[in-house]
Amino acid sequence: MEVAYQTDIGHLRKENQDRVAKFTAPDGTILVVVADGIGGSRGGDVAAQVTVESLGRQFQAASPNSSLEAIRWFAREVQLINDEILKKSKKSPKYQGMGTTMVATIIFERAMVVANIGDSRGYVLHGDMLTQVTIDHSLVNELVKHGDITEEEARNYPQNNIITRAIGASADARIEVNRFKIAPGDQFLLCTDGLSKMVTRDQMKKVLESGLSVAEKCSQLVKMANDAGGPDNITVLIGLVGDQEG
Repeated sequence: MEVAYQTDIGHLRKENQDRVAKFTAPDGTILVVVADGIGGSRGGDVAAQVTVESLGRQFQAASPNSSLEAIRWFAREVQLINDEILKKSKKSPKYQGMGTTMVATIIFERAMVVANIGDSRGYVLHGDMLTQVTIDHSLVNELVKHGDITEEEARNYPQNNIITRAIGASADARIEVNRFKIAPGDQFLLCTDGLSKMVTRDQMKKVLESGLSVAEKCSQLVKMANDAGGPDNITVLIGLVGDQEG
């Protein structure tokens, strides 16, 4: 499994509240996490940092050994992190209202388990098909689902930054967790909305299908988001499935 990632402040933000990391369990299983802090200057970066570090710490201490166990593991661990962030935000006015989106993946031999909350996304490239494997918890996605606006209109919708779920937003962290088969040569991409709102799926697919290295693909996508305006922090993580995982 080859993994690379890159995070960038973008052109308009004063600080980068995105966090990204890769963790390896003693048995070689890999966890990758991307988080996008919310709450402006009120500790969004803290919520994202706590989420990434806590998940990584727990994973390295006692990682799940099957995809079924990973589904339960994500639900339990994210709820504990949610409780911790809520506690922090109640203790200090400077952290009031802080929270974070999250998309994370655990890679097993022939499967990956993907968890998400908020509008950070996961995609899988299998053959020549790039599929979004996460569900956006956002106002615009609700409008698209109900047929009120099209996917194209959603890209430029005035309230396309409003999310309906996040870690730290309420007592119940309702995450989506799904399992997908993987095969050698598949690629997966995790990103914050700083990428997905500025770079189309077709553009992402072209970069993933290019002959660039995994690290160069990350750099290229970050550059494309910045060239399109870079109004938000941008984080991209790409994994290439090797023979031993497939």
